[in-house]
Amino acid sequence: MVVLKNLHQELSRFRLRVVAAGAFVLFCFGLLVARLVYLQVFQYDSFAERAESNRIAVVPIVPNRGLIKDRNGVVLASNYSAYTLEINPEKVTDLDGTIEALGEVIEIQARDKRRFKRLLEEAKHTDSLPIRTKLTDEEVARFTAQRFRFPGVEIKARLFRSYPLGEVGAHLIGYIGRINQAEKKAMDDWEEEDIANYRGTEYIGKLGLEQAYERELHGTTGFEQVETSAGGRAVRRLDHKPPTPGNTLNLSIDIKLQALVEQLFGDRRGALVAIDPRTGEVLAFVSKPTFDPNLFVDGIDADSWRDLNEDIDKPLLNRALRGTYPPGSTFKPLMAMAALNSGKRDPHLVIQDNLSYSFGGRTFGSPETDRAGPKDMRLAIVTSSNVYFYSLANEMGVDLIHDQLEPFGLGRKTDIDVQGEVTGVLPSQAWKREYFRRSPANQKWFPGETISLGIGQGYNSFTMLQMANAYATLASGGQRFKPRLVREIEDVVKHQQRRIASDAREPLPLRSADVDVIRNAMNGVTLEGTSRQVFMGAPYQSGGKTGTAQAVGLKTGEKYSSIKADERKRDHSLYVGFAPLDHPTVALALIVENAGWGSSSAAPIARRVFDYLLLGQYPSEEDIAKTQLGQTFAPIGTPRRAADVPLPGQAASAAPAASAAPAASGASR
Repeated sequence: MVVLKNLHQELSRFRLRVVAAGAFVLFCFGLLVARLVYLQVFQYDSFAERAESNRIAVVPIVPNRGLIKDRNGVVLASNYSAYTLEINPEKVTDLDGTIEALGEVIEIQARDKRRFKRLLEEAKHTDSLPIRTKLTDEEVARFTAQRFRFPGVEIKARLFRSYPLGEVGAHLIGYIGRINQAEKKAMDDWEEEDIANYRGTEYIGKLGLEQAYERELHGTTGFEQVETSAGGRAVRRLDHKPPTPGNTLNLSIDIKLQALVEQLFGDRRGALVAIDPRTGEVLAFVSKPTFDPNLFVDGIDADSWRDLNEDIDKPLLNRALRGTYPPGSTFKPLMAMAALNSGKRDPHLVIQDNLSYSFGGRTFGSPETDRAGPKDMRLAIVTSSNVYFYSLANEMGVDLIHDQLEPFGLGRKTDIDVQGEVTGVLPSQAWKREYFRRSPANQKWFPGETISLGIGQGYNSFTMLQMANAYATLASGGQRFKPRLVREIEDVVKHQQRRIASDAREPLPLRSADVDVIRNAMNGVTLEGTSRQVFMGAPYQSGGKTGTAQAVGLKTGEKYSSIKADERKRDHSLYVGFAPLDHPTVALALIVENAGWGSSSAAPIARRVFDYLLLGQYPSEEDIAKTQLGQTFAPIGTPRRAADVPLPGQAASAAPAASAAPAASGASR
C-alpha cells in the first residue's frame, strides 16, 4: 500500500530546520566575532604587553661595588672580572649527570659540588648558580667547544671582590657573601625603590664596613632591554641604562700602621684601638688573631669554616669591638679624674700605703712589686698604688663612680660606624638589680664589692674601643666625639667627596687644672714609673698607664703561681696612653691576652705606635721579632723610615690569576 506524504508539512519542517541551523551558525559566528572584538579591542593593551614581554627581556646590570681605601689611598677592597661556569637547574633535566659530564671537560672538585648543593638549597629554582668560578682561558675554550652538549649551562662574566692585603684589617673591612634566605626576607620590608635596586644582586656586605656601608658601596643597578628569539636567545639590544658604580670609602685608618700592629702582636691574642682625640678619627683598629676575608668571597668551604669556627683562639671574634676585659690599673687615672671632678679628693691629699687595705673583715692586697709609703694622687698613679685607689673607691661609692665615668663612654656603646658593638659593664646598684633580676638574692650591692672597682677589677668590663675613646676624651680636656672609621665618601661618577666628620658631642666640663694633674701623673708613668724602660730615649713626651688584669678569679688562699702554668689563665697585659703630652694627636688602648705585666707586653707595642705616628719610624726586623715574644722594652736595632717599608705581601697583592673577562654582567662580590 502506498503512503502519501504531506509535502507541505515536510517542507515546513525542512525550512524550520534550515532556519534553526542558520541561526545557530550565525550565533556561533557572533560569539567568535564578539570574542575577537573583546581580544582585539578591549584586551589589546594587555596582550600586546604580554607579547612584547615574550619578545623583549629586561636584564638587570649589577653595578661595580665601590672601593675601600685607607687614609693614604691604599686600596683595601676592590673588584676584578673573571669567568664563571653556571647552571640553571630549571633548564637541566639530569642535574647530577650534567655535573659529572662537566667534570670531564673542566675540573670540578668535591668542594665545588658541596658549595653548589648548598646554593641550590638556598636559592630560587630560577637562579643561575655557579659550579666553578675563576675559569682560565683554557677552561673557557674547552667548555665553549663542548657547549652544545650542555643545555642550561653557560659561561658568564662576573665581578669578584678582592681583598689585596688578605688578613690585614679583616675585622674592620669585613667581607661580602651570597644573600641568604634571612636577608632576602628582611629585604621584603625595604622600600620598593631599594628592592628594585637589588634585582640581580646576589652578594651583600656581611661584616665590618662592607656591611655598615652596604648602600654606599652597592651603587645603582642598570638594565639592558634586549629582543629575544622564540628560543630565548638575544637578537638585538633595544635599550640600555648603564649602572652607577658604588661610592668609594676613604678611611681614617692608616693601613701600614694597622699592619705593623698586627705584626707586633705575632701569634698572641688581643686588640688595639688608636684614636685622634682632636677629631675622633680611628687610626688603627686591630683584633688578633685575624682571618683572610677572601675565603668568604665565593662561599667558604666546610673545612676552612670549621678551622676558623672551632679555633680556640677565635679568629672570627672582633676583640676591638666585642671583646670585653677588666681594665686593671689602666682604670686608675680615670678614677682619679672622677675624684677630682666630683670633689671627693684633693690631689695633694696623702694616703699611707701599707700594701694592704682592710674592709669588712677582708684584706685587699697589692702586688709584690708595689712599694709602701705615703702617696699623693700623682705618686699613686706613677707607682700604681692599689691601696690609694681601694680607699678612693670606698669613699666615692659605686654610683658616684658610675655617674662620673659613664660620660667618658664606659659601659655604653660608642656608636662607631660598624655594627656589632657591645656595651661592656660599668657597674651601679641599678645595673646589678637589672643584671640579677631573676635572682633576687644577688641583687643587693654590697659595699665590699666597691673596693675592687677602684683598681679596675670586680664587675668592670670594657672594650678597648671604649677605653681608647675614654682616654681620647681625657687627653683632649673633655672634648668628645663619636669615633669613626670612614672619613670621606667619594662619588666616583661626579668626582665629589663628602667629608664624614665625627659627630662632636657636648664636651665634658673638666677643669683644666684637674686634667693637668692626670696628664702629668701619666707622664710620670713613662719617666719614672712602670713604663719608664719602654719610653727611655723617646724624643717626645707622652702619658700612659700600664695595667695587669686577672683573666680568672683566684679562690680564697690560692696563689697566682698555681695557675700560671696554664697560659690561658694568666693575667692580661694592658696599656693606655696618649702623645704628645701637651697637644695629643693620638690616644690608644690595647690588650695582649694572657701576657702578664703590661710593661713587658702591651707598653712596647704602644711605644712603637707612637714612634710611627710622631716620628715616621718603623721598627727594625730584629725589634719586631723580639716584641712579638714580649722580649723588648725600648726599640732595638736601627729603625727604618716608615715610608720606605712596603706593606706585607704588597708585591703579591694583585687579583688572583683568571681569564680576562669582558664587562661583567653578574654580581659584584
